[in-house]
Amino acid sequence: MHHNPARATMSGAAALVALLPLFLPSAAVAQTIGPLKHTPERTGPEITAADLMTRLYIFADDSMQGREAGTIGNVKGTDYIAGEIKRMGLIPGGDSGTYFQTVPLKTRSFDTTSTLTVAGAPLTAVTDYLPVARHSIDAVAVPIVFGGELSDSLHRIAEAEAAGKLVVLKVTAGITRVRAPPAVGGAVAIALIGLENLAPQVVAFFSRPQNFLDDPAVAPPETMPVLLISSAAAAKMFTAPLDQLTPGATGGTAGLHIHYRVEPIPFPARNVIGIIPGRDPALRGEYVAIGAHNDHLGRSRVALDHDSVRIWNHVVRPEGADDGDRRATPAQQATVDSLLAAFRASHPGTKRADSTYNGADDDGSGSVAALEVAEKIASLAAKPKRSILFVWHTGEEKGLLGSRYFTDHPTLARDSIVAQLNMDMVGRGDADDEVGRTKDGIPIHGSPGYLQLVGSRRLSTELGDLIERVNREGRHELTLDYSIDANGHPSNIYCRSDHYEYARYGIPITFFTTGLHSDYHQLSDEPEYIDYGHMARVVRFVEDVAVHVADLDHRVVVDHPKPDPRGPCRQ
Repeated sequence: MHHNPARATMSGAAALVALLPLFLPSAAVAQTIGPLKHTPERTGPEITAADLMTRLYIFADDSMQGREAGTIGNVKGTDYIAGEIKRMGLIPGGDSGTYFQTVPLKTRSFDTTSTLTVAGAPLTAVTDYLPVARHSIDAVAVPIVFGGELSDSLHRIAEAEAAGKLVVLKVTAGITRVRAPPAVGGAVAIALIGLENLAPQVVAFFSRPQNFLDDPAVAPPETMPVLLISSAAAAKMFTAPLDQLTPGATGGTAGLHIHYRVEPIPFPARNVIGIIPGRDPALRGEYVAIGAHNDHLGRSRVALDHDSVRIWNHVVRPEGADDGDRRATPAQQATVDSLLAAFRASHPGTKRADSTYNGADDDGSGSVAALEVAEKIASLAAKPKRSILFVWHTGEEKGLLGSRYFTDHPTLARDSIVAQLNMDMVGRGDADDEVGRTKDGIPIHGSPGYLQLVGSRRLSTELGDLIERVNREGRHELTLDYSIDANGHPSNIYCRSDHYEYARYGIPITFFTTGLHSDYHQLSDEPEYIDYGHMARVVRFVEDVAVHVADLDHRVVVDHPKPDPRGPCRQ
């Protein structure tokens, strides 16, 4: 799942209660932890925990190097998927009769020869200024003007005062995260004061090379060049003290020569696409799409101790990366120390360094789940009436890039896709996992049959109703949770996985997930922590839903407004 910064805390005492069964040898084990390695077994047409386990230990192995899009690890992962669907007999649905659709990713990196000068004096990149909009700028003797306060639209300078200038905006509350500033018409660039307040990991993010989708057919909207500057740098731009500046105050002049290098990625980023043709001649030209993302985060630059990372996150960040850069309270740190000491005592000699983001749940679980669904449907003597389209998207972790490219450049008629069922993180969801929070911030924990649904009625009431009927009449008996799907939910899950790229074109979707957990986007997201029995129940349910949608005598009805495919996503 694509990352979104977040929120909230869990008390040390609550975390300790939740963790004792996991880490103390004298307690009952709440979560079965599997082996570090697993010998593959032959998979069969039925969707089973054993098949899922075999597949995931292959797909999320260290040899896949974290499957980051544009790396050899992702090539290995997509080769595995393509090999499996070829063996199953799926028809290639990619480019030129292959199973692959190559996505045009490139890398944009900050050119260290860039300069920003104030009255001829150079400022220091990263320390004094940090460009964040990734625009190249070449401008000399640019007048500097103070534009006012970022959040105070009433007293900001007018467009005529900003035209041709570097507009400096104060951020009274401090920059804690980067958000798009207001456009100031005609300005050369905008500079936001407060670089020194950014967390080191945010500075590192904007300093390192970034992938982007180089798709001339779908040009991104024009945005204003934006710089973050330190208070010390801003002070050099004006003669008056910063706290005495009023909107419209003029400063010196700036020279901006900020450049980026654009280069191809080292290895191809690929969507994997396969098709099971439908049995009905009148309906086989329509498709039920089943999706997951094949990429993850790659490798860490430094190796960390796996077990201490896992214990610390369970206590301090029960939703993993969605708990942001939260620090441990003294009580939480004491809990971590106690649990780690007990773990070391009961597991002598097992300390291991870890530098691979294996992405077993995110989204190894969805990827191998889609393979299991494909093997099941491919084995049916009577195929569904409509065709089943399987797409394993790349670049989801980089901003839904693979699914965006596929839906902008579909390898079959986009309007022929009647629904898309997306699986992302379907391998956990047990009682010891904090799977998310309600809109009001109340922690949610999983259960043996727990499953979150997102978006199932946002475009089609009929699709949402059909899913509930299949759960009931098919005796799946899953506990369906819609709380994460609430309008205005701060986690914004509807916009954070590949299903939205289909929904923006008015294709009814449903996102199936067992939710967050403390290993989300961490080095500890490994196959040994997956609940394969729970996962098999979810996958059998998704397969049943797909067949029911494919066998309808009509397309699922779209009875809600379609979004603007080029507009921003709002849950």
